Amino acid sequence: MKTQNEQLPDPKKIEKEISEFLHEKYGNTIKLVTPIITPDTDAIDDDDGPVKKAAFHFDLKPEEMIAYLDQYIIRQDQAKKVLATKICTHFNRVRHQALWNRTRNMVGGIKNNVLMIGPTGVGKTYMIRLIAKKLGVPFVKGDATKFSETGYVGGDVEDLVRDLVREADNDIERAQFGIIYIDEIDKIASSRGLMGPDVSRSGVQRALLTLMEETEVEMKVPHDPVSVMQEVEQFRKTGKREKRTVNTRNILFIMSGAFNGLQEIIGKRLSRQAIGFGAKIQDPSDDPWEIMQHVRSEDLTEFGFEAEFVGRLPVRAVFESLTEADLFAILKNPSNPIVLSKKMDFAAYDIDVKFADAALAGLAKNAFQEKTGARGLVNAVERALLAFESRLPSTSATVFPVTDETLAGPEAGLADFLTAEGLEKIDRNFEKVSRSEAASIRSHIAENCKKLAEKHDFPLTEEHVDILTRFCATRIADVDSAFETVTAYYEEVKNIERYFAGKYHLHVELAPDAVCYIVMQYVTDEFANFEKICEELTSNFVDGFRLLSEKAGMNRFHITQQALMFPESWLDSLIKKAFSGKSDVPAIDSRIGTDTE
Repeated sequence: MKTQNEQLPDPKKIEKEISEFLHEKYGNTIKLVTPIITPDTDAIDDDDGPVKKAAFHFDLKPEEMIAYLDQYIIRQDQAKKVLATKICTHFNRVRHQALWNRTRNMVGGIKNNVLMIGPTGVGKTYMIRLIAKKLGVPFVKGDATKFSETGYVGGDVEDLVRDLVREADNDIERAQFGIIYIDEIDKIASSRGLMGPDVSRSGVQRALLTLMEETEVEMKVPHDPVSVMQEVEQFRKTGKREKRTVNTRNILFIMSGAFNGLQEIIGKRLSRQAIGFGAKIQDPSDDPWEIMQHVRSEDLTEFGFEAEFVGRLPVRAVFESLTEADLFAILKNPSNPIVLSKKMDFAAYDIDVKFADAALAGLAKNAFQEKTGARGLVNAVERALLAFESRLPSTSATVFPVTDETLAGPEAGLADFLTAEGLEKIDRNFEKVSRSEAASIRSHIAENCKKLAEKHDFPLTEEHVDILTRFCATRIADVDSAFETVTAYYEEVKNIERYFAGKYHLHVELAPDAVCYIVMQYVTDEFANFEKICEELTSNFVDGFRLLSEKAGMNRFHITQQALMFPESWLDSLIKKAFSGKSDVPAIDSRIGTDTE
């Protein structure tokens, strides 16, 4: 019988092969250093089996997902409804089947794989990334033009599944609940009018068929040194040779493309169906993306897809083209990554940037002229602000108001940073733009956070809206992240009452306005934390509360916002009230925060 060490491949040989592979691909920029690999007995499963991570718990409902997407995506209401509904249904059905231990071959096991149709730059990829992030599932994106049927030319479609496992930190169980997104799927449609079969494109379609339904994909790839190393690493951890495979049954596949030319196919079919005098015939040139709403399987088949392939994509979402007003609305959205990213660029140089509405409107107009949808916004913003991003870090600038005047004359705008009069003008503009931006953020929060508040059982009062607005206006964060962070602050503040009870045996209650006041401290002071706030409260109140507890028999203390703002006068008033009518009114020790315990 061979020992474990004899069963292992020669580590030096493996290291040499991988080093040669990396040298050919990257030159001398990457070097491999590999320790001697031996079975890790500590990692071998014990009798109770390996410790597994907790399974996913999908509980989002379609309306909750739509409310989440509404914070980021402008328009596309029908597409958001379709995607949110079918994706939430898919993952909740997976959870339901696992809960009830349904059989694998149950009737109605058709997967909700999705086909997205829409022009470039309307948010198809962005929407899927947002959904995957919200669900917390592994996500990979591939380009259909990079794959071939066999993998000898281009990539193998099964590589997408392997990439999904890597995205899940090599957790196969987790990867089997992921999302695979393939863009430019229209590029693998067979060429119309071509004599004979279009083998390369049809072959990729057939290769994707089995993946989209259910198949087992081996993690090991022949002649791939990375796969060999992973197999060796698995053996080192477990001491066993195991065939690692991924089942694609619960992996959701989403395809997208612009499908140029599909409008004509749909238009001809609609024209043929319009029979009789007075029948309305829709011209594809009038509104091509409105016509796309009428897409059918037969249209996709005529476009160049095999019927079996079309049948694996039962859910279809058609995206609308974006207008100039839509692009402006995208930039106005406080959660849009374009403006947030640009704010982060300047924040790297400790420069606070605010955008005036007129400037955003001008940027949207420039982007619309590029005819590339929301993608044009990035180019428009970068082109307009490059001169400022290059020059301002070398000045004493700490604020930068982006106005229409600034964008119209960059040279004059830069000159303002070099004179005292110009700096005063910049400060005035910054204050004005800051107030306008805060008002816009507040309006967006009040409109979009109601459903989030209901889900988290978090009452959205005026005070809460003010706090969220302040967070988004002073921090570089989208609304959803701000909501989650502020909600966590509220939960942490609740522990202050437990802190006083546990450490000082004092029954303290924080009034709602006091809670909001403390949460605002978290928001406005980047160094604020639970320990610091408790230390301050201890310094201000503990001695007085102990005195009242011992001398006046008080055992319950209700702290208000006024008490937090003026602790000494508040305590003095409380003591006088407690000892009213008595001659021996004790005085509070003026020393701060003495902890006698």
